[in-house]
Amino acid sequence: MKPVTSKGKQSTREIILEALKTLNQAKVDDLAQIADVSPVTVRHHLNALQANNLVEVTSVRRKVGRPYYLYNLSEKGLELFPRKYVRLTNRLLEEMKEQMPAEQVQEIFNGIVRNIVNEHRPHFGGLSFEQRLTYLVNLLSEEGFMAQWEKINDEYFLTEYSCPYYSLGSAHAEICTLDKELVVSVLETPIHRQRCMLEGDNCCQFTFAP
Repeated sequence: MKPVTSKGKQSTREIILEALKTLNQAKVDDLAQIADVSPVTVRHHLNALQANNLVEVTSVRRKVGRPYYLYNLSEKGLELFPRKYVRLTNRLLEEMKEQMPAEQVQEIFNGIVRNIVNEHRPHFGGLSFEQRLTYLVNLLSEEGFMAQWEKINDEYFLTEYSCPYYSLGSAHAEICTLDKELVVSVLETPIHRQRCMLEGDNCCQFTFAP
């Protein structure tokens, strides 16, 4: 059964992604039929999607004949599709704040940071300051942030260009403490927030000196 797609309004790549989301796994010929394009065109799009880590491929061996390949969405590819996480998280936070003192709610957020830091400490504990900074940027990326660091004279700047909690942060300021406390815990140095997206800036930026 073909997934329902509005091909007139979607690009071929979007149709392929939606088909993989619906079917879970599919062969090139299946995707070519759904998108109404040639298998060569589908392979071109799949190569680009694999390069962006949105699609994974599995080789299936047969008893007779050449193996064939099944494609499916990666975890990153699945994140392209809307989910109800934000609405559920918002309701959970509202309920927590309704039933708990503010200090207890904040301690829960602090505990989340401690767990992340303790999990990664064996990997960054012996690194130099700048090596920690690079590790921190990769860690933030794992948590959904797009960040980079730079050094100007004797001062360091850590800039976050995207925030996975942005839609929640406007209603729950406690969310903003997560990345800040993570930065402090990994770098073990005081930091100063220069910019904040929730305050209308186009990024969040921290400055500090080791």
